[in-house]
Amino acid sequence: MTLIKSISGIRGTIGGLVGDTLNPLDIVKFTSAYATFIRRSSRSDSNKIIVGRDARISGEMVKNVVCGTLMGMGYDVIDIGLATTPTTELAVRWTGAEGGIIITASHNPRQWNALKLLNCEGEFLTKDDGNEVLSIAEREDFHYADVDHLGHYQEDDSFDQKHIQSVLALELVDVEAIRNAHFRVAVDAINSVGGVILPGLLDALGVEYTFLNGEPTGDFMHNPEPLEKNLGGIMAEMAKGGYDLGIVVDPDVDRLAFVQEDGRMYGEEYTLITVADYILDHVKGATVSNLSSTRALRDVTERHGCKYYAAAVGEVNVTTKMKEVAAVIGGEGNGGVIYPESHYGRDALVGIGLFLSSMVQKGLKASELRKTFPEYFIAKNRIDLTPSTDVDAILDRVKQKYGKEPDVQVTDIDGVKLDFPDKWVHLRKSNTEPIIRVYSEAASMEEADHIGKQLMQIVYDMQ
Repeated sequence: MTLIKSISGIRGTIGGLVGDTLNPLDIVKFTSAYATFIRRSSRSDSNKIIVGRDARISGEMVKNVVCGTLMGMGYDVIDIGLATTPTTELAVRWTGAEGGIIITASHNPRQWNALKLLNCEGEFLTKDDGNEVLSIAEREDFHYADVDHLGHYQEDDSFDQKHIQSVLALELVDVEAIRNAHFRVAVDAINSVGGVILPGLLDALGVEYTFLNGEPTGDFMHNPEPLEKNLGGIMAEMAKGGYDLGIVVDPDVDRLAFVQEDGRMYGEEYTLITVADYILDHVKGATVSNLSSTRALRDVTERHGCKYYAAAVGEVNVTTKMKEVAAVIGGEGNGGVIYPESHYGRDALVGIGLFLSSMVQKGLKASELRKTFPEYFIAKNRIDLTPSTDVDAILDRVKQKYGKEPDVQVTDIDGVKLDFPDKWVHLRKSNTEPIIRVYSEAASMEEADHIGKQLMQIVYDMQ
């Protein structure tokens, strides 16, 4: 059983002891802390908070506790029901709400759930704001409303269609060309909200589709992280032929991966690369990704005569850097596309619209489009942590070990990243799981995995 409290929210497994899991008492405590923070930092007269959730089995229970707590704090709740993370983010902006709570554990398995916290811009809280919420929760510094000032509750299921229309309205989503292309796609919606909203988007784009795992039961048919090892079903479907593209989303639809027409993975890292290349064909400007993302974005950006910037891992860190450098496109190598013309949040619907636009404008099959980009391979490994593991001490020793090497660039804004001339390794403690993530990239998967495991062995030897 696990409960993880971080600046990005609270996440844990359902059931078990108070303080050890995501349970009603801890949900009340953390929701109360968030509402207290929002009230103290409010810049508007709005008294509304948006609540949306993915289709997890525990979602209704968690939603009921969250909504009741917010009403007890005096907030009016707009429950938008089964909704993607980007839909909920946009709903905050469109309603002028003071904030929002997304009930989703993203790519985590079915026994997990989480609260993701939004500010009045529909964006994730900054590190300082997240820490303040944690501090309020620790102090239990709450003041609940009296009977005459309780909040009100309403449901509004109109935001899926508003989200779809906002994607169609983007200048670089070539709706007419996509409709004329008569694409046929397969979609793995992993039994969550992708199965609710994506049919509407694809219908609007004139795309014919077949859904796998389309029923939003929350009982995921496979591990929900959109990695090749979990996607045998859609890869086999694509290999039958007759499709132009396979589309894969995670349970809250902010990550996006593709399968080529030949049944091979397009590469999750190359979702952002493809969209960025398409955007830079039309608009020149800076790009941003996080430290654990492929070097291919830097290469493609420089090929367009533009500047690439790296940010710490985490959507809020990427969006902060994007605003700082006025980036025209950015995101994360896990399939997260952030397009400021829409909003500052990862959005698979926006990614689908832009990716299909790139395919049709360039007149290339998915496999042909993939070959136009630099070829890198990323190995993703992990080191499981014990309660006694001193992660900071381990990372500091890694930094010291390589800091004097003349051909190694060490970056420590988020864990430790070692940049070698022809490869890199990034070690960082996860914000969502009790692990150290070890990502490494090189010109071949064998070399990437080798350098990653070499660093893992060094870490094991230090424990």
